[in-house]
Amino acid sequence: MKIVIPRFPGTNCEFDTEYAFEKLGHEVAIIWHEEEIIPSDADLVVVPGGFSYGDYLRSGAIARFSPIMKAVRSFADNGGYVLGICNGFQILLESHLLPGAMKRNENLHFVSKHQHLKVVNSDNRFLRRCEEGEILNIPIAHAEGNYYIEEDRLKELYDNGQVILKYCDAEGNPDNPNGSVDDIAGICNKEKNVFGLMPHPERAIEKILGSDDGVKMIEGFLP
Repeated sequence: MKIVIPRFPGTNCEFDTEYAFEKLGHEVAIIWHEEEIIPSDADLVVVPGGFSYGDYLRSGAIARFSPIMKAVRSFADNGGYVLGICNGFQILLESHLLPGAMKRNENLHFVSKHQHLKVVNSDNRFLRRCEEGEILNIPIAHAEGNYYIEEDRLKELYDNGQVILKYCDAEGNPDNPNGSVDDIAGICNKEKNVFGLMPHPERAIEKILGSDDGVKMIEGFLP
């Protein structure tokens, strides 16, 4: 598969993401945010974590206007797969490729640790190698991971199977590190080709890093 990773000023996880996908046998291309075209042979676009310019206003609020995001939207609208990780998730929210918004963590502190997640819905390309109810151990690192959506739209997410991951403890009980509504850690769009999550699966692909649970997540995009 051909993976394309947009790079913004301040991005710091593009090389982690590149390493993870290359380790699993994918071809990867990192492209600058001022590019206006997604390569025609791209199978997946991954908007990586880290930071993006303008985050001091609101995470992703300025990056959404980068030329590459217009191309990402066109790619998604034509059925292409898009994955947003951490700041990438925030950019997808700001770009309205995914519903909802991100707020500061409830305790107003940056949080960085391994966090257990429960798979809520695996009926999608991203998590299809996981079982519903399965517990994963994936790192998180964010200051604005407090996902918010209005109550009526939250119901729509559940009705459409768009809630895919929740924060939990090792036994699967709720364990919310940031105040995110209904403990939500990851969602997708109605068409199930655009995915966003705050945790970093690209940082959990080798046991020496503390977990390799990210492998089965990333492998979901394999043919």
